[in-house]
Amino acid sequence: MHKDIKKKLRQIDIDHIWHPFTQMQEYAKEEPVVIEKAYDSFLVDIDGKKYIDGVSSLWVNVHGHRKKEIDKAIIKQIKKVSHTTLLGLSNTQAICLAKKLVDITPSNLKKVFFSDNGSTGMEIALKIAFQYWQQKGESQKNKFVSFAGGYHGDTLGAVSVGGMDVFHKKYKPLLFSSFKAPYPYCYRCSKTFRLCNMACLKKLESILERKHDKIIGVIIEPLVQGASGIVVAPKGFLKAVSKLCKKHEVLLIVDEVATGFGRTGKMFACEHEKVKPDIMVMSKGLTGGYLPLAATLTTEEIYKQFLGEHDEHKTFYHGHSYTGNSLACAAALANISIFEEDRVLESLAEKIEFLQVGLKGFNKLTHVGDIRQKGLIVGIELVENKDSRKRYSSGAQIGHKVILEARKRGLIIRPLEDVIVLLPPLSIRIKELSQILKITYDSIQAVTE
Repeated sequence: MHKDIKKKLRQIDIDHIWHPFTQMQEYAKEEPVVIEKAYDSFLVDIDGKKYIDGVSSLWVNVHGHRKKEIDKAIIKQIKKVSHTTLLGLSNTQAICLAKKLVDITPSNLKKVFFSDNGSTGMEIALKIAFQYWQQKGESQKNKFVSFAGGYHGDTLGAVSVGGMDVFHKKYKPLLFSSFKAPYPYCYRCSKTFRLCNMACLKKLESILERKHDKIIGVIIEPLVQGASGIVVAPKGFLKAVSKLCKKHEVLLIVDEVATGFGRTGKMFACEHEKVKPDIMVMSKGLTGGYLPLAATLTTEEIYKQFLGEHDEHKTFYHGHSYTGNSLACAAALANISIFEEDRVLESLAEKIEFLQVGLKGFNKLTHVGDIRQKGLIVGIELVENKDSRKRYSSGAQIGHKVILEARKRGLIIRPLEDVIVLLPPLSIRIKELSQILKITYDSIQAVTE
């Protein structure tokens, strides 16, 4: 590509694209990386420079870029039809995908409502859960319980049950209220973990004991809170939350948007503790990182409360123009077939162990406070002072400086404040994992020491 064209593309980007979660004043001062193509675990920019895709293009890519099976599935579907409405009609790909999702998720989940992304999937979960109790004759149930530090998307309902003030505090006047319980952020806890007996559960238990008659359900990111800094819950926490929900007869709503499709080492995080939620939301890896698609799954019991005569108005009045899009569903079916045919989950154990062993060396770095891992999801928390666990000031932008340093060395990653996130495609090879570890280590060292 001619240098004048490259220069023009970068200028148009700065002039006209408003990037998500990006301070554009700062972005405009840096030369934008403009991706032109990709293959396997690599991205290639318009200068021809190659980078390892260390965060799976924001946690969505599963089997690598240009995976031939998914490419072929989309092309084959394009030759038939790309999209038809799911309002009052159906299509072959949505039907086949719904059956496949019911087959691979916990056995109590029987109904599938399609949408476009994690936020819309969560909005659907919230509305279904609310309407379920209303139509069951328990209209006093009108509050959700969610966890501090939780992130469920950026639409207003999802923000209302989120716990990320840095993202959402400005929108508080627009939100509905919900109960908040603490999530086990063990590194930042004042208690000694082995002696705490998951004391953070006590607050949730207290809320449910006192307010269960008003509570619709408990919303949780199972095992890993993503956006708050890859906060990994101790073993047994999710199971304990599930038991409390059953005891107090409130719904358990799991947000598997980030944790689903093999990221934790199993297809869904719930499987680690044999939890069967009442509602499950998935997106990100659903299409292998190709096209926008989400699914909200519910039990038969929930679904039945929406059945009735037309004039009873029990219908779930919700939908999107591209709900059940045929191309996206075709990509998702191909994605799931690859899991089955290539036995992807079985291949992850070696990679997970390699990461675990390699990450131990990061403890030598002066400013690495904590290392958290679940499957192929990693968070490395950087601190100004290791002994006191003192955070860097926000203005220092240490995390951002580390990812810019990594970019120079051929690795694309993103920080969550000063937590460096590694979340490569499941298809990544050991050789590339080794490169990710080395570049990340060297970048942290170069910036902090």
